[in-house]
Amino acid sequence: MTQRTIQVDALARVEGEGALYLKVQDDQVLEVRLDIYEPPRFFEGFLRGRHYEEVPDITARICGICPVAYQMSSARALEKALGLQATPAVRQLRHLLYCAEWIESHVLHIYLLQAPDLTGHESALELARVAPDIVQRGLRMKRIGNHILTVLGGRSVHPVNPTVGGFYRWPDETAIRDLVPDLTWGLEAARETVRWAAELPYPHLEIDYEFVALHHPQEYGILEGVIRSSVAGDLSEEDFETRYLEYHVPHSNALHSRTVDGNHYMVGPLARFNLNFEQLHPAARQIAEEVGFVPPIHNPYKALLARAVETVHAYAVALEIAQTWHPQGPSKPEIHPRAGEGAAGTEAPRGLLYHRYRLDAQGLVQEARLVPPTAQNLARMEDDLRLLAPHILDLPLEEATLRCEHLVRAYDPCISCATHFLRLEVERT
Repeated sequence: MTQRTIQVDALARVEGEGALYLKVQDDQVLEVRLDIYEPPRFFEGFLRGRHYEEVPDITARICGICPVAYQMSSARALEKALGLQATPAVRQLRHLLYCAEWIESHVLHIYLLQAPDLTGHESALELARVAPDIVQRGLRMKRIGNHILTVLGGRSVHPVNPTVGGFYRWPDETAIRDLVPDLTWGLEAARETVRWAAELPYPHLEIDYEFVALHHPQEYGILEGVIRSSVAGDLSEEDFETRYLEYHVPHSNALHSRTVDGNHYMVGPLARFNLNFEQLHPAARQIAEEVGFVPPIHNPYKALLARAVETVHAYAVALEIAQTWHPQGPSKPEIHPRAGEGAAGTEAPRGLLYHRYRLDAQGLVQEARLVPPTAQNLARMEDDLRLLAPHILDLPLEEATLRCEHLVRAYDPCISCATHFLRLEVERT
């Protein structure tokens, strides 16, 4: 019997705490577990009895990196329950706000979290020592996204201005126009990011995924659309739970997801890119084609390059909105509570985020259902690690460990607001 143990005491650059366990016998992988042992946070439970207007602010606290995603998914689901529809001016401003979140989140992951794995550096600080201009470019790009969140949302983390039906007040139109120079610079910096990212050395790993993402025929799906699967076709937002099911696993405090057919599917930038390439902003499609990055793409490590292309898209859309947006009508409607139920999804930086709420006649939440993208990806991540394991078992211990860590980081999992993924073990029998 040969036994091998790999242990990672503190893996930075991943939000959350967990462990990875591999069991191998005669070079066959018997078990892979991504153990998520952070305490459950019970948001769905303590939303019950809350007034609908509190929900976007409460759910935003689930994540400090993508609070807008939680605000937009909750607002849209509640608007359906209340029989409301956002005005064009509100929708356009929401689109700008969401682009800002994509910018700050994608750039954070590209430059500070995953790129050091590909460049062979221990951290972004080490990368900055040899390529300061590259890291400084990323930091400036991220600051622009955070600044837009402040202008529209009142602050860069957990914005306070978005609400059900719209915004508590319109932002200053002059402040939005003042974003144009930074967005113009950022758009070109995003193009350069794609060119740089295209030259990085990606490990070879090709996997036949079921991709799932929002699809909108007129635009790159972020705020709304049908739920498109590369295997099963389109489904309405309201029917999400008829096909995509959550389930408990003994080793994780986070739920896993599968399709009704038992498939483990992928959400996130690679899914969006493969399903919605034609809906990308022309500037994003052009740079993707320039570097030869076009669908189909089945290498999970290349999600970084998909994020880079999406960053071009986000900057281009944000620039157009900042140049043309005008406040029209009230920033939010007068709302009369009623009993109802609504479900909606939006595309968080890490993938499809689904919310469903049932309200009583006073507008109090009777039931809440939240399905975050990382929970949908966890089972798929375990499958990917199982496919990777045979290729790394004969590598030196440190290199094998890093290869596993890198694959986990390529998903940009948001396990929580913490930053450690702990303990990796491989047991041979």
